[in-house]
Amino acid sequence: MQSALDEARRGLGRTSPNPAVGAVIVKGGRVIARGHHARAGTAHAEVEAIRRAGAKAGGADLYTTLEPCDHWGRTPPCSVAILDAGIRRVFVGSRDPNPLVNGRGLRRLRRGGVEVVTGIAEAECDALNEAWFRFITAGRPHVTLKAAASLDGKIATRDGDSRWVTGPEARALVHELRDRSDAVLVGAGTARADDPRLTARLPGGRGKDPLRVVLDSRLSLPRRLHLFRSRSAAPTLVAHAAGTSGAAPPGVEYLRCRARGGRVDLADLLVKLAGRNVTSLLVEGGAEVNRAFLEAGLVDRVVLFLAPKVVGGDGLSWVAGPGARRMAGALELEDVAVARVGTDILVTGRPARPLAKGRARG
Repeated sequence: MQSALDEARRGLGRTSPNPAVGAVIVKGGRVIARGHHARAGTAHAEVEAIRRAGAKAGGADLYTTLEPCDHWGRTPPCSVAILDAGIRRVFVGSRDPNPLVNGRGLRRLRRGGVEVVTGIAEAECDALNEAWFRFITAGRPHVTLKAAASLDGKIATRDGDSRWVTGPEARALVHELRDRSDAVLVGAGTARADDPRLTARLPGGRGKDPLRVVLDSRLSLPRRLHLFRSRSAAPTLVAHAAGTSGAAPPGVEYLRCRARGGRVDLADLLVKLAGRNVTSLLVEGGAEVNRAFLEAGLVDRVVLFLAPKVVGGDGLSWVAGPGARRMAGALELEDVAVARVGTDILVTGRPARPLAKGRARG
């Protein structure tokens, strides 16, 4: 199953709106074929592995990171292909929550005389497709909130200078996160202050640019920004709640969303993004946007880079607002992991609950 997971990872960021899946066929104690789902519309992992195994697949064992599908889409059902190939046993990592599958593939295999074993490396297989699971079960993209801050939690100095908080290794990892995400989002403040491109710049030009989303509630951003004029394989989506859009520049699309408190309703935006088959969204701040997503309970994972620097004073915190009155009201992260990235520290975790809405003093 670890080999199947390695295969599945080869498709990360390329299979949307499908999950990333890997499969390995074993016979006589030897791996005879591997396969992974490369992109939507191509052969699924199990079918690809069976194709590579050929006649040797008969009587073999198949390991797959996700329950084989059992419905007709752009490709035939994997469950039927497995039966036709004469596979003897199937070992499965994750159950498929898709209502079109969700146990049907396993039942067809068992009815066909195939021995099925489930729950193999299940936690790792589930983690691999956490974004797709959220998309299928909640009808919205999986949201990763990424921030880079100093040790005292500042993302910029009091004069707004933010280049660069972290080192080159951390910044390179952010490009990998973009490469694996369907979309990346910033607020109007970040777009105006940093003028980012939000592209995935990986060595050798192999990065896949995500859909670029900017929150511009009143359509106030100047059109000279890179988001509106830089060349990218992915378009820029301007989410707004008021104002007249007019004609969009080339590669730019305006998306009208419901308003909440005079700003874009984030829940409505996520539903609209899901309707465009966006399964994963990377939020890159700034402080007001981070606060809004955390208060709305729409963040599935926090990715926080901490640099060995202290800004002090009135530097800008990575989450805006007055904050919690008592430590008991502070936002906590669960499933926390810590790693070293160059000279920086990477902290990841899952918010235990929404951020409490702060109230101004007095």
